[in-house]
Formats: sequence, C-alpha cells, structure tokens
Amino acid sequence: MTHEVYTPESPKTALKHLLDNNRVWSENTRARDPLFFEALAFQQTPEYMWIGCADSRVPANELIGLLPGQVFVHRNVANLIVHSDLNCLSAMQFAVDMLKVKHMIVCGHYGCGGVQSVLNNQRVGLADNWLRHIHDIRIKYNALLTQVDDEQLKLNRLCELNVIDQVVNACHSTVVQDAWTREQNISVHSWIYNLHDGLLHNLGLEVSSIDELVAQYEAVMTRMSQST
Repeated sequence: MTHEVYTPESPKTALKHLLDNNRVWSENTRARDPLFFEALAFQQTPEYMWIGCADSRVPANELIGLLPGQVFVHRNVANLIVHSDLNCLSAMQFAVDMLKVKHMIVCGHYGCGGVQSVLNNQRVGLADNWLRHIHDIRIKYNALLTQVDDEQLKLNRLCELNVIDQVVNACHSTVVQDAWTREQNISVHSWIYNLHDGLLHNLGLEVSSIDELVAQYEAVMTRMSQST
C-alpha cells in the first residue's frame, strides 16, 4: 500500500520573493554539499552561543562566517541578560547543558537604538520597561559617562558598558555557575560590532571561571576610564 505525500499548494503571497530566495539558497547549498541538510536535520553540535541584539543589521551567523548548526543564537532588544528573563536563561541552559557549547559570546553593537533611547531619555513605548535595565547601567556608570563630552562617543561607551554588564550577568547566572562548578569548559566573551565597517571588537572580558571575573572586570574598567 502506498501513501501519498501531501504537498500544500502555494497561494499567492506578498512574500513570494522571500520563498523564491529560500529555494535558490537551498539549491545552491545542496549543490555545494548534497548531504548538508540530511546531516543538519539529525543533529546540531555548535561550539558557540551568541547572545546579541535583535537589530536586523547584526546577523550572527554571517558576521562570524558560520553555517546553520554551528552557532546557537538568542537575540533580544539591546542584548540583555536579565536574571528574571526565563526566555534568555532557558536558551542559555539548553546551549550549555544540552549542546555543551564552549563559548558564550555576548555581542552588542554601536549605534544601538535601545541604548540611544536611554541616553536621550526618549520614551519608545512598551520597550521602556525592558530598557529600564539599561537606565540602571547608565546610573551605575554615570561618573564614567560624564567624562565623555561628545554625544556619539558617549553612546558608544554606554553600548560597551552594556555588553560588559551583560557578561557579568551571564557569569553570575545559575546556568554558567553550575557549569563551572561541574568543571565544564565554558567561557563568556564580550564583543561589540561596528555597523560602519562590519568589524567585531573584543572588549576585554573573556571569563572561563568565576575566579577570573573580578580581576578582568577591574582591568576593563581601568582601561575605559583611562581612554576617556
């Protein structure tokens, strides 16, 4: 007895060009590697987790030249890691406990709209409640920020400080703490992306154990205060 495979008809859609793009991508991918999708469908073994901003200009896989299945991605407005955000924490837990990623990359970007709205005291709507966390960061580092007169440079600095604080939050999360307790190999990294040249920059925090955090954090803060 044979079973027919149901194939839905393709209705007219305003997004037909995106579906066409997908078919072209699929065909090109299979032309390069006929077994790519067969292998990808049965496993994902990424070494990296990317926690980044939801900004459409910052696509994780493309920026670091990795294929599907090679980086586990979580994105939200202004790349925040909040201890009460079960969405982010669940993604972290799955990546660390189940996928055994070795590197957690927290990546912000210069010109972040969420950070800029905080710096300008601009209301944007419901997201203001989420961005309250960046208001706290602005208050925390007020002395460092007031040393910067140029508004663009001040925005850049707050974007950097946001990344630094999110790395600290990641390191203090139960997910990462438990991994380190069981001596799992996991490092947390602080990166920032420049929209103007497409380059990523390491902000200096690369933490592989809780014992490293304080000294590295203090070194980064000293370096930032000296560069203002």
